[in-house]
Amino acid sequence: MREWGGMPSKPELAEGDQQPLPLAGVRVLDLTHALAGPYCTLLLGDLGADVIKVEAPGIGDQSRVWGPPFISGESSYFLSVNRNKRSASLDLKSEAGLRAVTALALASDVVVENFKPGTAARLGLDADTLRASQPDLIHASISGFGQNRPTLAGYDQIAQGTSGLMSVTGTADGPPTKVGVPVGDITAGMFAAHAILAALVERNRTGSGRTIDVALNDSLLALLTYQAGRFFASGEPPSRTGNGHATIVPYGTFEAADGFINVAVGSDAQFRRFCDAMEAPELGADPRFETNAQRQVARAELIPEIQRRVRHRSRRDWLERFEAHGIPAGPIFDMAEAFSSPLATDRAMRLEVDHPTAGRISQVGAPWKLDGRSSPIRLPPPTLGEHTTEVLREVLGYDDALILAATASAPADGSSEPGWRPVESA
Repeated sequence: MREWGGMPSKPELAEGDQQPLPLAGVRVLDLTHALAGPYCTLLLGDLGADVIKVEAPGIGDQSRVWGPPFISGESSYFLSVNRNKRSASLDLKSEAGLRAVTALALASDVVVENFKPGTAARLGLDADTLRASQPDLIHASISGFGQNRPTLAGYDQIAQGTSGLMSVTGTADGPPTKVGVPVGDITAGMFAAHAILAALVERNRTGSGRTIDVALNDSLLALLTYQAGRFFASGEPPSRTGNGHATIVPYGTFEAADGFINVAVGSDAQFRRFCDAMEAPELGADPRFETNAQRQVARAELIPEIQRRVRHRSRRDWLERFEAHGIPAGPIFDMAEAFSSPLATDRAMRLEVDHPTAGRISQVGAPWKLDGRSSPIRLPPPTLGEHTTEVLREVLGYDDALILAATASAPADGSSEPGWRPVESA
C-alpha cells in the first residue's frame, strides 16, 4: 500500500536541461485540428521536432472553443494537446496564404493533415502533389476511414462503433459503451507518429519519403488484438464482460468494505496464493477452479465467492495482503488521486509551464523517459498566430511586404470549405 499514495518516495524525474532531443532539427508542418492530428504532432514535438501549426485566421483549431472549462479564455482541451508547437495563422482560401503554406510544406521534413479526404488534393497539399516537388517529404494523412472513403464522416464516437470496440466495452447487461477518452483519435495519432518515425529512419537510408494513410477505424481494429483473435478462432463475436477479463479468471474489479480495488490473477500459481491471501484454502483446493480454463467455465460460481469475502475488509487491508502474497492488485483512483500519487509524481507525469494568457498551467508529462529525464515543455501551447511573422521570416525568408500579403485573409464568400474541416472529434 505504501506505493499507492502519500508523499513521493524519491525526487521527480528532471524536466530541465538535457542532450538534444531525438527529433531536434526535424521540421513538421501541422495542418490538423481537434485531437488525432494534434496528438500525433504533440508526440513529435515532445521528441524535439519543430512543429509549425497552421491555423485559420480568427478561428484557429476548432478545439480552441471547446469548453468549458476555460483558463483565462483558453480552452483546456486545446491546451492539453498543443504544447511544443508554433502557431502560424494563414488563410488557405487566400492565394498568398495558400502559397505560403505550400512553401512551408516543401520546406518541411514531415506534413501531417487531417482534412476531409479530397480536400488536401483540391488545395494542392496532398502527398502526390507535394512529393512530386519534394520526393523526400514524409506526408501523413489521418482520417476516419481512410483516404479511399471520402464520404464517411470520421468521428471518434462513430469509429468506436464501426470498429467493434463498443461491442466489447461495458457490462454484459448494459448497452455498448464507448471508452472514457476518445481512444480512436488518440491511437490514430499514435500510430501516425509511429509510421512517421519509421519513415524518418528509412529516409536516412534511402533518401526517399513516404505517403502515410492512417484511419481511426483501422487503429481501433488494431487494438482489438486478443479479442479479434478469439473471434478468428471461434467465429463467435466476443461479448461484453464489464470489468472482468474475457480469458483470465479472476481478473477484474471487486468491492471492498470502503471502495473498489482491481485484482489481476494471471496464473494458476497466483490463484493459489490469492486464495491463501483471502484465507480461503477451500477455493484453492476446489477442482472446479484448479486451472484458468476451468475457472473460465466456473466464472459464475467463483466470482461471487470472491466478492463475498472481499467486501468484509478495507481496501488497504486487501492491498497489503495481496502485496505480501505477490498478487497484482491496486486501488481505483480518480484523477486527483492519480496525479497526486507517487506513481505519477515520481515519474514527472504532471508538469507545469507558464502560458502567455492562461498563466501557470499543468500538463500531462511525456510517457517516455529519455536518459532518466522527462521530455521538456520547450514551448507552451501557442496563442492563435503567435509565431506567424517569426515562422515566415525564419523558414521562408519573407520580408514585411510578403508577410503582409500572406497574412491577409481572403474576402468572405460564404463557403465553409477553406480546408479546415477536420475528420475527427472529441
